[in-house]
Amino acid sequence: MFSLQNKRAVVTGGGSGIGKAIATILTKQGAEVHIIELGTEQAVTALSEIEASGGKGFGYACDVSDHNSVKDVFSKIGKINILINNAGIAHIGKADTTEESDFDRIIRVNVKGVYNCLYAAIPQIRLAGGGVIINMASIAALIGLPDRFAYSTAKGAVKAMTMSVAKDYIGENIRCNSISPARVHTPFVDGFLQKNYPDNIDEMFEKLSKTQPIGRMAKPEEVGALALYLCSDEASFITGCDYPIDGGFTTLNN
Repeated sequence: MFSLQNKRAVVTGGGSGIGKAIATILTKQGAEVHIIELGTEQAVTALSEIEASGGKGFGYACDVSDHNSVKDVFSKIGKINILINNAGIAHIGKADTTEESDFDRIIRVNVKGVYNCLYAAIPQIRLAGGGVIINMASIAALIGLPDRFAYSTAKGAVKAMTMSVAKDYIGENIRCNSISPARVHTPFVDGFLQKNYPDNIDEMFEKLSKTQPIGRMAKPEEVGALALYLCSDEASFITGCDYPIDGGFTTLNN
């Protein structure tokens, strides 16, 4: 079950965190993975680990918000079976504390970046006779989170794009779903705590963990396992769906 033998997958932001976990599990199940990162360093590190465990992968430096650069990279990769739109950036702020430049930056990366990859990837998936697209949304698209105005706006757009793509390409054997994580323990979280709470990191980590009713943050590998299922033939009847993976956050927080 869940075999991806002879499949070719692209994972944006695949050099660390959730993207790296997804890239790793896809290769373990037989896929050839192409990692797109803003710089080469993180991609090289992830690929070295993948190759050390017997997987096969390639890395590309590309800003997903640059339309022409994205088209160039996907033309080099050629036909693919799987696209994981994972690259994204975070922002903290309310509507009246978010500067225009920060709002534009979030939209450029988290919304236009997804569009750019969809635009470039769908013709390549079509060449493969169909395939799977997974967009990384967030529980911020589903419920109100404090101080996440721009980020929530962007992730809401990603969820809407997922539904649109699923509808438009269902007749071409292209499935599209989204995943909406709550807090996931990634290097980003550690960096955030180090920067903002250097004197009480452990206390704040515990506080953030317990906002999930299950009592902890998700592991990147848990999100990766969900992505693997949605990419596999075992999920061939699933399209146009969003999957919260949130430790009960969206339903059990009263």
